[in-house]
Amino acid sequence: MVRVRRETVVGVLVTSLPLVLATLVATLFFPGSGERLVTLFMINVIAVLGIGIYAGNSGIVSFGHVGFMAIGAYASGLLTINPIIQKTALPHLPEWLAGIGMPFLPALAIALLVVAAVAILIGIPVARLGGSSASIATLGFLIIVHVLLVASADFTRGSQTFFGIPRAVNLWVALPFAVAAVAIARAYRDSSAGLRLRASREDEVASTAVGVNVKLHRFIAWVLGAVLAGAAGALLAHFLGAFSPKDFYFNLTFVLLAMLILGGITTVSGAVGGAALVMVIVELLRKLEGGVDLGAFSLPTVFGLTDIGIGIAILIVMYWLQDGLFGVRELDERFTWLKRSVPTATRGAGDAGEPAAPAVTEGTLRVENLGKSFSGLVALEKASFDIKPGLVTGLIGPNGAGKSTLINSVSGVVPPSIGRVMIDGTDVASLAVYRVPVAGLARTFQNIRLFKNLTVLENVAVAASALKSQTDPRERARQVLAEVGLDGFADRLAGTLSYGAQRRLEIARALALKPRYLLLDEPAAGMNPAETQELMHVLDRIRSKYRLGLLVVEHDLKLIMQLCDVVVVLNKGQQIAIGTPAEIQGDPTVIEAYIGRRRSSQQAQAGASGLQPGVAGLHNPA
Repeated sequence: MVRVRRETVVGVLVTSLPLVLATLVATLFFPGSGERLVTLFMINVIAVLGIGIYAGNSGIVSFGHVGFMAIGAYASGLLTINPIIQKTALPHLPEWLAGIGMPFLPALAIALLVVAAVAILIGIPVARLGGSSASIATLGFLIIVHVLLVASADFTRGSQTFFGIPRAVNLWVALPFAVAAVAIARAYRDSSAGLRLRASREDEVASTAVGVNVKLHRFIAWVLGAVLAGAAGALLAHFLGAFSPKDFYFNLTFVLLAMLILGGITTVSGAVGGAALVMVIVELLRKLEGGVDLGAFSLPTVFGLTDIGIGIAILIVMYWLQDGLFGVRELDERFTWLKRSVPTATRGAGDAGEPAAPAVTEGTLRVENLGKSFSGLVALEKASFDIKPGLVTGLIGPNGAGKSTLINSVSGVVPPSIGRVMIDGTDVASLAVYRVPVAGLARTFQNIRLFKNLTVLENVAVAASALKSQTDPRERARQVLAEVGLDGFADRLAGTLSYGAQRRLEIARALALKPRYLLLDEPAAGMNPAETQELMHVLDRIRSKYRLGLLVVEHDLKLIMQLCDVVVVLNKGQQIAIGTPAEIQGDPTVIEAYIGRRRSSQQAQAGASGLQPGVAGLHNPA
């Protein structure tokens, strides 16, 4: 835990340094207009960070956080407006709101409570959505807020300017709020909750398979980001002193999103850098917008030149740097000298600390009469077998046999239509998907599903954080990485690893859940013989060390016959055989399923002549 806190503090200091320097430069060399510009920059940073906490960590672009800025601005304005001006500007204001004239800071606190209440209410349905549907929902929220502000003339003066707000915000007031916003955003990003949400951004299915409650973490980020956005709105209101609903609508949304995207949507330092870049572009182009006469050459008046410039900047940056100027890693994470030297774990380090997986007691994972139908099409029916601790159960069958459907149903990714998956009397098939890994059942995927823009260590720490433990998830992650020989790659981005290393990383991520049963969906797919042999050693070692029950789905029949104690065979969605590798190799039903009835008869005749039929030597049926 100490190491994580130190990295966060270093990150906050590095990211806040430009804010402090900008404040000092503006105060010493550009008083007046320079201070106003930097104050606006601070407020924009807070707003962009509010959007980034949700959008950057979840991967869902939000158009709605400017709506929270509007709520914060109007709520704070109503509480602080000069009572004398209020009688003229808002003559029909209800008595319970009239004449309050509250100081700025208490009004800000109350305004943020209002923003949080609205965010909770809106966040409940929004958190259930993902991708473009969630983005459209946030856009709908922004439009609703705008329409309500215009329609509520008794409270907001409608589309007219809302004035009489005390101008209580200057540069030295805005600076501590901006630094606090940086600290909040960075602390959330580095926390276990932020890490889990970032994992869901990379791959929602894989994140749920390692115990991430995606809806809950989206909801938390939505509310936290809304509160920051509300604070930015209140600060902006008390900086300007007058505003209207159009000031919190599409134009501001476009500018703030441009700041976030240009700097890098996934990082806190990107939000700060993007805000600075866009403000520089806006200030330069605003001077040219009204036209410039340079003597021999003159520029005509071009309305909307600032928006055009921002749009061009987005196109240029996205063409060269799809992840923005700062990429997917924080500024401080790029400099190794800012990191404390931490001894690298060695192979077998898990022996010295908390084990990577439990020493399991006797028990059985029992698959009972499992079946799955898709719109009336039966993909799997009546599969029944046991997975026992310390033993490897193989699952084979021709293409389309139902192997992936079975492993998805067992792990809860695709809930079964009928049947049960029992662990110690608990039917895990009835649990929410994110609860299945915590119950002792972990898995890998046929097509590798890593969190590619997270580091190797973070990939495993996501899974480790799903368990309630006093051990730092990152330290446990290092122990597990040592088990699969990846401890030397902890700080590498997962997407940069070789194919074989990515397969081992996926297994390490599953092991971090301390499973009693591990489901491996074609773990050797795409590997060369050397990588496959190394994988077999890893699987055999962890099976023996932790007495894991393994279910291995594989097309490599040679691997299955060498590794497995029991083999289950599927064909056309039905379980056709179960037995030892030797029994399966001689089973005529299995031979027929793989090579067809006619060729099976030919092999049977060849067997009568002294040739041994079987499936052990068959090539990959894929």
